[in-house]
Amino acid sequence: MTAVLFLLRGVILVMLWGFVIAAVVAVRHDVFGTRRPASQPAGRSAPSRPQRAAEQKQPKRSVARRLVVVEGDLAGQTVALSDSPITLGRADDSTLVLTDDYASTRHARLVPRGDSWLIEDLGSTNGTYLDRQRITAPTPVPVGVQIRIGKTVLELRR
Repeated sequence: MTAVLFLLRGVILVMLWGFVIAAVVAVRHDVFGTRRPASQPAGRSAPSRPQRAAEQKQPKRSVARRLVVVEGDLAGQTVALSDSPITLGRADDSTLVLTDDYASTRHARLVPRGDSWLIEDLGSTNGTYLDRQRITAPTPVPVGVQIRIGKTVLELRR
């Protein structure tokens, strides 16, 4: 009987430590993100061959052709718009990797709809703002209107 209790205590102790370690890893990943290879500049992901071909073609959109970072650590960076959604966040696989402490790992997404773009918050902690209004549903983004994610401000431009 004592051997069974001793074994049960050991199993519970191992499970508790496993939970504590998993919680620490999750918090660390959320706070610091994942490491980026030294050969890849911040905010840039290496485009695949089909993406490069799509970027070389003129976008079909007559309204917005690029997404520009106007404030924040990445100010001046531009992303060419194509027919693909643009993901914004601290995750390394985001189209635009934000180095903003107030941005979530997967913060928001810009989705093409005809000749316009919709911004959609992906359940971020601090929210996504379009022209000083917090968005709660996919919302059309007019050209020149500011999108704010933490300290980072973006605009769609022609």
